[in-house]
Amino acid sequence: MADGQGYGLLEGKKGLIFGALDDRSIAWRIALACNREGAEFSLSNAPVALRFGDLDELSEITGAEVFPCDVTKEDEIEELMQNVKEEHGSIDFILHAIGMSPNVRKNTGYENLNYHWMQQTLDISAVSLHKVIRYADEAGILNDGGSIVALSYIGAQRIFSKYSDMNDAKALLESIARNYGSRLAERGIRVNTVSQAPTQTSAGTGIKGFDGMYTFADKLAPMGNPSADECADYCVTLFSDLTRKVTMQNLYHDGGFVTAGINEEMINDLAKLYSEREEE
Repeated sequence: MADGQGYGLLEGKKGLIFGALDDRSIAWRIALACNREGAEFSLSNAPVALRFGDLDELSEITGAEVFPCDVTKEDEIEELMQNVKEEHGSIDFILHAIGMSPNVRKNTGYENLNYHWMQQTLDISAVSLHKVIRYADEAGILNDGGSIVALSYIGAQRIFSKYSDMNDAKALLESIARNYGSRLAERGIRVNTVSQAPTQTSAGTGIKGFDGMYTFADKLAPMGNPSADECADYCVTLFSDLTRKVTMQNLYHDGGFVTAGINEEMINDLAKLYSEREEE
């Protein structure tokens, strides 16, 4: 429902959205949902992503300014926050949808990680959340009662072998959210992570074995995998005043996957498969 009829949940609110790339990305769908609900916001992504993505199109649709920013560089984050301050004065919400692993992209096994690449993974995918919150706070642009949401994955708690060092990055991301959430709580600023199910995005489908991960989760989750638009609607509620006391949480948005034990259909299919193998 990202571009459908809204409820005015974010009327009068302003924000900053990181990570939109193309119309398949979750951040893109969240931007559309925020626009639908009445919010004004700026968009940001790394300069290299802006060259290969379609962010200008999203800017035209939503009226949002686009500010390039490499989140590994503190001076660029500081400059970004000053640009946002000039554009909006102050903001009520931030979406952190940033993640990248050179090791995953190059199919490097976890036992043989390139540690320089691993540091890049942690810096881009997790430490960047700390930097973004820090420099937004130092710039004085975070409104009391605001909301910060970072997109995570259940790999922070469970092992998905092909997810490699991104498992570690998401665990660190969630820890940073809790730590900063405790420090901003006195101002009513919430910091949460949303653990979204495998989603058919440009970034997700670039992970080796993604189709298997997607199908497994979709089969096991009682409600199936939620879409990017459904994730967008959920994030809107976290940016809104309806969730003013929800903070320091990792919130699963995965159709029930996290608490599902077995799926009878999957059990029967596996039993049939192994039975056929034994008969060969």
